[in-house]
Amino acid sequence: MITWSTYALFVLASLTLVLIPGPNHLYITARGLAQGRTAGLASAFGVEVGTLVHTVAAAAGLSVLISRSATLFGIVKWAGVAYLFYLGIRTLTAKDTATTRSVTPQPLRKVFLEAVLVNVLNPKVALFFLAFLPQFVHPESGSPALQIVIFGITLSALGLTSNVVYAFAAGALGTRMAARARGLRIFSGVVYIGMGVVTAFAGRR
Repeated sequence: MITWSTYALFVLASLTLVLIPGPNHLYITARGLAQGRTAGLASAFGVEVGTLVHTVAAAAGLSVLISRSATLFGIVKWAGVAYLFYLGIRTLTAKDTATTRSVTPQPLRKVFLEAVLVNVLNPKVALFFLAFLPQFVHPESGSPALQIVIFGITLSALGLTSNVVYAFAAGALGTRMAARARGLRIFSGVVYIGMGVVTAFAGRR
């Protein structure tokens, strides 16, 4: 079983990582500004469900396979890039309306699923699991797969806490900026495309 000292060290390291603003925070902020607090929260939960998908993949060895196969890595990488560019272009080309905060408010279910896809299709997250989690996994402490699952769930819970803060902040700010729908739409679109560019240049060591 995982020792308390190892688990405490993992929590401390994970807190340091999740508190640093990253692409997920930008995505959640963009969604919260464009469509409000509830959409931001849906994105926050969706992102962390994506993290759990990566956790299961890592435990099953799929992350290792993707990192070692240039073809599989490329498929996941460019699928993620294409999806982010699609979100960005769709947002930038949508027509403004004077009565709604977002140009074309998306159903919360769709917002949630988009956030899941954005995180699942991010190969950097899979590589993160390979670079970060193995440092805390010790075969003598039991099943490595079970340890990865425990660490992954912990990381997701910590990440969700951070994401919710961003969602609430963006939602509150979006309410005050509701009259500036066009600016919010442009900001959201640029964030999506920017994340796609970052993903496109994410290399493999």
